[in-house]
Amino acid sequence: MRTPMQAFRRYQQKGAIGYMILWILGVPASVLFVIFLLRGCT
Repeated sequence: MRTPMQAFRRYQQKGAIGYMILWILGVPASVLFVIFLLRGCT
């Protein structure tokens, strides 16, 4: 059984992987930072 903390860490890792994929595809870091801020810094 997963604890809420483990689920939260897994969610954070998926988000980080998404940002890395976008960066590899050529999205500028400044655009990724703006997206990060608009999502609420979660």
